[in-house]
Order: sequence, then C-alpha cells, then structure tokens
Amino acid sequence: MTIQQETQETNEQSLDAVDGITFSRDGSLITARLDRPDGNLMTLAMCDALVQVLRNPPVDAHVLLLEAAGGSFCLGRERTASTPEDLPGEVRRLISLNEALLRTPLVTVAKVHGDAAGFGVGLAALTDVSVTTDAARFSFPEVKMDLAPTLVLAWLARIVGRRQAFWLTATGEAVSGAQAVRLGLINEVVATEADLDEETDRRVQMLQERSPRVHTEIRSMLRSASTLTEEQSYDLSADRLVLGSMRRRMS
Repeated sequence: MTIQQETQETNEQSLDAVDGITFSRDGSLITARLDRPDGNLMTLAMCDALVQVLRNPPVDAHVLLLEAAGGSFCLGRERTASTPEDLPGEVRRLISLNEALLRTPLVTVAKVHGDAAGFGVGLAALTDVSVTTDAARFSFPEVKMDLAPTLVLAWLARIVGRRQAFWLTATGEAVSGAQAVRLGLINEVVATEADLDEETDRRVQMLQERSPRVHTEIRSMLRSASTLTEEQSYDLSADRLVLGSMRRRMS
C-alpha cells in the first residue's frame, strides 16, 4: 500500500459512525450529528469516534459542525464504570475529547438547538464557535446527584469566572441561551430554530472563506497565551508575527 492510499484509508475510517453519532462531509465541512433517544447522552464509543475525527480529520477538511437530533442538544454523558478500577479509563477517555476539541486542526462550531447539561455544556462551550436559541437551557445538574462536576470545573472558571463557576455547579441552576452568551459559554443567541439554521450557516460559510492555516495559527496562539504571563504572550506573539510575515512574503 502506498503512503497516499494509506492516508486516504485513514481519512475514510475517521468518519466511521457509531451508535449515537454520525458523520457526513460536504467539501471542507464535516458535520457530526448526535442522535440518541435519551437526550443524546454521550457514550464512550461516541466520545472515541468524535476524538478520532478531531485528531485525524480528512485531508482538506476545515470546519466541523456539531449538531444534534431530537429535542435536546446533549444532556450529559452515560456513566458506565461499574467498579473503581473502571473509573480511571473512563475518565481518561472523557478528558481526551475535551483535549481534542482544544487541539484539533479543525475549526469547531456547535449548533445548540435544545437543552445542554453537564458534559453537554462542555461540548458547546469548548468549541470555537457556538450558536443557540434563547429557549435552550444550560445547566450542571451533578450537584443534584451529590457529585462535584470536577471535569467541568477544570475549564469552566476560565470561561465564566470563579464566582459564576461556583454558583452554576453548586446549585445546578439552569440559564437561558441569552444568559449563556453573557457568561461567555456561547457566541450568539437567536429567537427561533429557523434563525439558528440561518445564523449557523452564515458563520460556517464565513469561516470556510478564510485560510485554514491562519485559523490554525489563531487557535494555537490563543491556546498558548492562556498559560503565559502578559509579557511572555507578547514575546511569543512577536516571534509568530515575524514568522507569519516571512511565510506570507514567500508564498
């Protein structure tokens, strides 16, 4: 098998569906669709399939759109670990999805048409762009099961601040789409699902009109700057600006 054939086979395999999630491709756009009758709870197999596409997308893919069927976007994750020995492996696979959303070469967009809870809020909030309706509700209900949502707390305060992160997870209070925008969990809120279709399509199209390489550089810089001091961020940005300018002149 040649390298080209091997790469093509790998890229085709990366779009294999599993129960609860399907993938389709239209040019540079990949659509991942959640579809389970229980509120689209994420199974480990669904997480693994999405991680595979995020880490190893098809050649020339640029944007991944995450959407869902049914009345809800995603009401969390399925809890399958039956023994303490099973828990570390389960948790590692969940973390892998959060990391893949952060480090994927794709630009990720979430179309949140209905309620999101717990791990489902993470799917919406950790994408690069997310759009919802005001009727959607966002919540972290783990406290009602006497659990602290520690995986959520690993990223939530960086987005909404410590006080809001405490309140949302300590009470389980649901917030509207408009409130989710004010908190920084979501980019845009619209009135109806028809508006949601239109606004999501508009944003995807705008992203596809820009350079994937530039988007990769933007995402990389944002990721790096989040762990640096202001001075370190400026030093890094200066180095990357010089490299980017040189690359542009040579192209």
